[in-house]
Amino acid sequence: MLDNMQNAEIIGKLTKEFNEDSVNYPLCTPGPQLKRFKAGLCEFVRVLVRLCQNSLIYDEYLFPSLVALLTGLSDSQVRAFRHTSTLIAMKVMTGLVEVAVLVSVQLQTSQRQHDMENSKGAHERAPGRLEDLQATISELQENRGELSCMMNTTFRGVFVHRYRDQLADIRATCIEELGMWLQKDPEDFLNDGYLKYLGWTLHDKQSPVRLRCVRALQGLYQEKEFIGRLEFFTSRFKERMLSMVLDKDPEVAVEVVNLLLLLQQTEDGLKEEECGHIYPLVYASNRALASAAGVFLFKKLKTVLASEQQSAKSGNAAFFQILISFFIQSEFHEHGAYLVDSLWAAARSELRDWDTMTALLLQESGLVYEEEGVLIELMMCAVRQAAQATPPVGRTQGRKNVTGKDKKVQEQDRRRITSHFIPLLPPLLAKYSADAGKVSLLLKAPLYFSLEMYSSAAGLDKHLDLLLSQVWGIIEKHTDVEVLEACATLVSTLCADRYTFSSRTNLAFSQLMDGLTECLSAYLGDLVQGTADDDDVYSAAAALKRIAALSCAMDPTGWKLFDSCLELLKSRMESREFDKELMVSALRCAAFYLMWAKVNAVNSTPAEVLIHTAFILLWMLRNSLTLGPSFTHLLGCSPPAHNNATTANPRRPCRGQEEVKRLKKDMRSFCRVCETCLCLNQNEIRDQAFELLCDLLLLYSASSARVEPELGALVHLPSDSLRSEMSAFLLDYVFSDCEDAELDVEGEEAMKITLLQKRRNQLAGYCKLVLFGVLDLTAATNVFKHYNKYFKDFGDIIKETVSKSKVIDPVRSAKTVCLCLQQMFSEMLTEERSRQDVGEIRDLAKRLAMSFGIDLKRARKPLVALHVEGVRFAFREPPEGDEQRSNVAFLEILSEFSFKLLQQDRVHLAAVLKSECPDAALSWPSVRLYQRSLEGRSSAKAKVTGERGDAPTAKRKRSTPQVGGSWLDGSSVHSSLPPPALASTAQRQPACRATESEPGSEDEFSLGSSMRRVKPCRHPSLSSSHTVPTVDTEDINSPLNLLSLIADDDDEEEDPDFKDYESDSDNDSAYTLPSTRHTSASALDELFA
Repeated sequence: MLDNMQNAEIIGKLTKEFNEDSVNYPLCTPGPQLKRFKAGLCEFVRVLVRLCQNSLIYDEYLFPSLVALLTGLSDSQVRAFRHTSTLIAMKVMTGLVEVAVLVSVQLQTSQRQHDMENSKGAHERAPGRLEDLQATISELQENRGELSCMMNTTFRGVFVHRYRDQLADIRATCIEELGMWLQKDPEDFLNDGYLKYLGWTLHDKQSPVRLRCVRALQGLYQEKEFIGRLEFFTSRFKERMLSMVLDKDPEVAVEVVNLLLLLQQTEDGLKEEECGHIYPLVYASNRALASAAGVFLFKKLKTVLASEQQSAKSGNAAFFQILISFFIQSEFHEHGAYLVDSLWAAARSELRDWDTMTALLLQESGLVYEEEGVLIELMMCAVRQAAQATPPVGRTQGRKNVTGKDKKVQEQDRRRITSHFIPLLPPLLAKYSADAGKVSLLLKAPLYFSLEMYSSAAGLDKHLDLLLSQVWGIIEKHTDVEVLEACATLVSTLCADRYTFSSRTNLAFSQLMDGLTECLSAYLGDLVQGTADDDDVYSAAAALKRIAALSCAMDPTGWKLFDSCLELLKSRMESREFDKELMVSALRCAAFYLMWAKVNAVNSTPAEVLIHTAFILLWMLRNSLTLGPSFTHLLGCSPPAHNNATTANPRRPCRGQEEVKRLKKDMRSFCRVCETCLCLNQNEIRDQAFELLCDLLLLYSASSARVEPELGALVHLPSDSLRSEMSAFLLDYVFSDCEDAELDVEGEEAMKITLLQKRRNQLAGYCKLVLFGVLDLTAATNVFKHYNKYFKDFGDIIKETVSKSKVIDPVRSAKTVCLCLQQMFSEMLTEERSRQDVGEIRDLAKRLAMSFGIDLKRARKPLVALHVEGVRFAFREPPEGDEQRSNVAFLEILSEFSFKLLQQDRVHLAAVLKSECPDAALSWPSVRLYQRSLEGRSSAKAKVTGERGDAPTAKRKRSTPQVGGSWLDGSSVHSSLPPPALASTAQRQPACRATESEPGSEDEFSLGSSMRRVKPCRHPSLSSSHTVPTVDTEDINSPLNLLSLIADDDDEEEDPDFKDYESDSDNDSAYTLPSTRHTSASALDELFA
């Protein structure tokens, strides 16, 4: 075939014989074996060129013919031919470049020898030596010319066309090989004529191509002798490289930062404003990118220190000074942990210099007030990083197995931290005891100690007494919530039974509780009688606040403060004197008493460390989504799916009946007080009462009695009035935008985020009560009906509630969904709202319909039950005086669930509709629309089947044109420099092709998300006993047998082989600052634990 046919005929024959229906060929088929094929093919080409470099490469037949064939195949419309031939041609080109470099070296050597020989006198020359050298030079020049001709042919015939091919792999191969040519043969290739292709490819739509381009540039900037030749290229494309630090692909962004680090080390370097593009990346959520930016920042700080020659400050003091200045100027003060984590790889030794940091803090002069606070924060973050070796929240490190060596280093760091800080922590606490922010940070240090050293190491036990004394003084001095919570966490840790000194710490803080209780008792009489002045109220509130904080870590039942707190609350409400600090602290103290009393009734060791931790998490993580799974398990509220599991905690017989009755009475009294608080016009008191009710009702629910049957007498169910008040609270203060509107006027963005987090926590607590059977499942209608309107703020919580309710009881859940829609429809009719509201209800129905998942067989019974309930509601007899059936329009809403039905269920529901619907109503538009929704699937399926028939196998599959927008509309990072037009010699369709797209690519570095603003409205209070249409109540309170997460993935991935030129520039940027709001799957698992 090669002897008798031209290249064009050979390519045409191969194209006809190739199976175009197959999109798989060795270079693109996944699998380790075929990956080895590509490596073997490349190695074969390299060896072929190397073996032929002295003979066959210059025969003017083999390689020119091979290059001509590869050039023709690289222009084929068959992707397999084009891809394979381009790869081989590029590898041949690389081999030719290597040979050309070798020939150039030989030519230079021969020329130098010829010149030396020619410079000798006639009597000193070797006979014939000059002629031999001249012949060698001529031969090498001829060989160099032939190589240049073949390289030029390959470059212009293959590379120039294929570097902008539709297939990203082809473009990536071309750019990768170009980078090798530039490094291997800079004399011929390192000029603007070839560098421009790298600059243009920086704008490529696909991240693998951009990645190869950036790595090629790294190889060039690593060579110092190349910097001069790259000067014009740098000035032309520096702006593009700086913008690529926000590339949507993390790997590309990391390599760009490394490239800019090489550029920074050149003579000209980067300007300070150009470095400003990289500095914020130390706070990025992607750890690899943050670490690369941390290396860049560390090198920059070291350069600044070297230029300033700060010899006055010894050791690392100057480094900490400049790092503190950077942290203050960056204005991300709450993200100190992320800065330390970013710098940890590059500045590990500096950040572990505890001696310098503590010396700077203890000296009287040197740092100003703000700098001291920053240094304390950075020091505590470094202590945590060294002791735990884990990234901060929101910044994952991937799958990394911790080796024994890593654990050994971590343990050594922990012991070094302990040895250094044990004697220095009391002086630090004494110096900053008056500053709430600084002392709350310092109180976290012992959490990372090896506390056993207090008793095992000689001479360190005396420092424990100093530490306890300082903590005692801090508690007596402060009423700030942050400081008291930090003290409570430390008290809980020091009182753990596993430490031999726990008895000393328990005794010390018990004495502190005695003093606080006496202080409260001194003012209690006047407070109850209403004769206390403002100073007395303040002192009592401060004592209660401290008692509530210590109750997180210590069992307060021994001090019997419940009756006093309850009496105080009742008297303040009767007198209508609502002191926020006093009443909130009294509510917390009373709630902690009830929690510890229940724990004492269940566990034989109520002071167990895990229980201490659970109570601390309850209050310290109040701003998070969940209480965590360990809390409900320890308190006997584990999900019913685990009821049969044996527990590790030993049990003891239930307390006396009198004590149990008293505890239940106390619980009932507290719920009545909280119910009254829900009606108050005091935000803090009302919110605290609702949150405590959610926790206590779950703790005293029927599910807790399943763990310990003898405690069934302690089960407390909310009264109808309490349910009604909690429902009204949900509608009025959670699903409401009144407070948001007020904050919009003032522009307090941080307050809006805090308020939203609080409302999310309240909604999560209410949903837990529904899922654990404390509230009837029909109470979830108040949640479901806001799914669409508040999807941005609460969508993840409501979606999880819907999903788990389906796991608990699928049929009841479906009926609750239907009941929710019926209530909204009835409200619409009652208020005589416009037809537009039907569309809003239909939108909600569409979203709820997607929650039934893709397993239609599993969803059969729930869907049928939902439709039956909906049809019966639509044809319910109208009230007296109404002649028209106004509920018939509900069928339009119900039709949104029809696409999930199986064919046999459609037939059944059509019969139900016929039996329920009067004959005269069959022609009504709503009925006909619902009938069409039941018939749609079968008719559509028949139509598709009829169209398919026995169609022959289709030819090569083409991608469809895009309807809205084009890949030309976006770029991974916006730039004023447009990329070159994409072209290919392959045959194309007239219509534009759809493009591949990777998720996400907007060049943003956002600090948060904007809040949705909706017109505020107040909803009427509803209780479960006053809903218009109701579902059957049997089995509503059935055991929650399966509380597992169901993830329904309705997305179908497209086959990437059917896509043409890909774009990854249409979505959001992957780099954002760490957020305090996490809605990941793990967080949702904890939310409904």
